[in-house]
Amino acid sequence: MAVLAEAVDACATISLGLKSPTELVELLDAVVAAERTLAGLKLRLIHRVHEADVATDAGATSLAVWLRGRYRHTLGMARGLVDAATGLAEGPAGFRDAVVAGDLQQEQIEAITDTLAKIPVLDRPEVAGRLVDEAGTWDAAALKRMGAIIVDALATESQDADGIEALERREKREQRDRYLSIRAARDGYRIDGRLTTEQAAVVNAALDPLCRPQTNDARSPGQRRADALEEVCKLALNTTDLPDNGGDRPQVVVTTDYATLTKELGGGTLDTGERLSPAAVRILCCDAMLLPAVLGTAGQVLDLGRERRLFTGPIRRALILRDGGCAFPGCDRPSRWCQGHHIRGWQQNGGTCLSNGVLLCGFHHRLIHQPHGWTVYIAPDDGLPTFIPPPSVDPQQRPRRNKYHRRQ
Repeated sequence: MAVLAEAVDACATISLGLKSPTELVELLDAVVAAERTLAGLKLRLIHRVHEADVATDAGATSLAVWLRGRYRHTLGMARGLVDAATGLAEGPAGFRDAVVAGDLQQEQIEAITDTLAKIPVLDRPEVAGRLVDEAGTWDAAALKRMGAIIVDALATESQDADGIEALERREKREQRDRYLSIRAARDGYRIDGRLTTEQAAVVNAALDPLCRPQTNDARSPGQRRADALEEVCKLALNTTDLPDNGGDRPQVVVTTDYATLTKELGGGTLDTGERLSPAAVRILCCDAMLLPAVLGTAGQVLDLGRERRLFTGPIRRALILRDGGCAFPGCDRPSRWCQGHHIRGWQQNGGTCLSNGVLLCGFHHRLIHQPHGWTVYIAPDDGLPTFIPPPSVDPQQRPRRNKYHRRQ
């Protein structure tokens, strides 16, 4: 890699001004060929990094999030790389050989791995071979269309042969591939997703009555569907059936002793009888309604105090304004997915205030409670959450911040 880096540096500085058109094209061909070879190596490295669990050790919620933070990829591109790396590692040997030989562009690799993930394992070598052959002529978009045709054809064959089993396999694929994404666009927001057959039936049944054209209605069909989606959500928000989110959390009764909270010993018990570890008890106590109770020697309740609401109302709104979402470095989880975390625990007389609180998503809330791991403090100069990684992540333990929400 050192020799490669030196060669690339030399190529990057060559003068192109005196090159003939033929020479320019030859140089471009060589660069593209090198990119193809490196694309295969990149995917193999990503797969090995995944196997080594590097992202988890670094405190990232997923390998895609780790790639985005380290290499400035968009999250969509990072997810595509992870899927392609997995598909390449699990794909037929002939497909891997073609990638290693530099016969495929990055987007072509992703198109082929996406197709292979949707078909039975026994069919993958033949299908991969066909698509690799076509990749010498067609771009990734065309390969995706070819892949879709192949997937539908195989599904039809299976349905004719196996009946119900084929339908069940299709439903499993639909369940696996379902998703919904709402992300900021240049103007407004873009919604993208894929629903199962059952989900689509429910959504269409809810939207259809609200998106019919009205008298003198100048809206396009797409605009009517967008307005109908908003109306359905407004109807849902006007009910009292939605779960609490970001405000007063549902009550869970946890029985524990004072030593568990102050000395971090023992555990706790849910009202269902299930046991909790001390770490789980402390996580629940970070952002929960606490009812202090005094128990007698036989376990009877002698006194039940009033509940203390933690990180709700104005104090939670202040945390949202300051942190914007999960404050852990590199995390993009929005505030509605976050919990309030006491930097100095309530059981250690830590106050419920901005100077002792930070918003964390569920994943990073659990991570921050692990012993000998990440720590967080509020910087005295500007009052913002600052995180210190463990030596296993950064031997120098340099402070880190989340710049995703603040954009600075």
